[in-house]
Amino acid sequence: MTADRPLRLAYLVSRYPAVSHTFILREVLALQQTGFAIEAASINLPDRPTEGLTSEERAEAARTFYIKNAGWLAVVRAHLAALAMRPARYVAGLVYAVSLGGADLKKILYCLFYFIEAVLIGDWMRRRRLSHLHVHFATPASTAGLIASKIYPMTLSITVHGPDEFYDAPGYRLLEKIEGSSFLCVIGRYARSQLMKLSPASQWSKFEVSPLGVDPEQFAPAPFREAPGTFEVICVGRLTPAKGQQVLIAAIAKLVAEGRDVRLRLVGDGPDRAALEQDARARGLAGKVIFEGAVNQDRIRAFYQGADAFALASFAEGIPVVLMEAMAMEIPCVTTFITGIPELIRPGVDGLLVAPSDDDELASAIGTLMDDASLRRRLGQAGRRRVIEKYDLQTNTARLGAIFRRRLGASQ
Repeated sequence: MTADRPLRLAYLVSRYPAVSHTFILREVLALQQTGFAIEAASINLPDRPTEGLTSEERAEAARTFYIKNAGWLAVVRAHLAALAMRPARYVAGLVYAVSLGGADLKKILYCLFYFIEAVLIGDWMRRRRLSHLHVHFATPASTAGLIASKIYPMTLSITVHGPDEFYDAPGYRLLEKIEGSSFLCVIGRYARSQLMKLSPASQWSKFEVSPLGVDPEQFAPAPFREAPGTFEVICVGRLTPAKGQQVLIAAIAKLVAEGRDVRLRLVGDGPDRAALEQDARARGLAGKVIFEGAVNQDRIRAFYQGADAFALASFAEGIPVVLMEAMAMEIPCVTTFITGIPELIRPGVDGLLVAPSDDDELASAIGTLMDDASLRRRLGQAGRRRVIEKYDLQTNTARLGAIFRRRLGASQ
């Protein structure tokens, strides 16, 4: 890389843009602002129609290569080109893809689909003259990227978030991805520890801690309400079992039963929505639990602005960006003492941490915030300081950029 030739990268994501992965869009835009030339590919189309995207998302979607939208003619052309230009590598890549399926016929079939996608990715990179592929999440998209690296003259890196990848490390072929990558970024020390557990010490030098972040100017402090009439609790995230929203609803039910004036807003959508709505109705929480649905980034701050506390009852997380957003806006947070969350929130300092699955403890923590305005203010202010110090988007994107330059600069 020279001063007049920016470092060029290909980014691969399973779905881009997506409401739940807005941090990837922020990362790409921030890297571009610091001189990187990044071209994006996505296995799947965006999670909303074009008219439902923000202006930034529409711009990114217009320049993104969509693998599953390429069409069979493009598939045939890419595979014929690969077979003609590098027949041995093509066959080796096919054999490798099949081997990833083991003795399971269903997994072998999936790996053959990943092989088809891998050739499309590699051919796209060849035509765009890109030699390094960076993939977010060590899930199936990175499997396609790994297979592509066996066929084409390219290098591979992955940002590992966890914890899903760690729960099925053999299924996600984590060890093979560690061995096949030039380096791996992890969003925190917990994630790094899990990769270290799964791999020999000879691979540990590949692991780079690269925290995510938010823009504290964009997520400016929300108005503080000393004595709210109805205490507003917000939870932002997909409605899935791992997020523990049913525990949160149970905690709200306990507070309501105590005669407290509290309301929960669940911002997000997902497969658990119908069951959660039914649970809220069964508990008599009409008007006390509001389902807002999925919300674009251009509207999310309005919901934060009206919140007195943020609650996340997750059973499994990496280091949630939604907590960073709420903390940056000085909203006191209550969440669970799991995985990477204590790297972000120090208990009693930057927020309150409770045991996962314990609706009594969660209700008690929310009740404590309701009763103590000075504690809410102190935790909110400390949370913003924590984000500015450790999870500022520009600072952490610069850190990621430095990793790319150090690892790739000489070869680009």
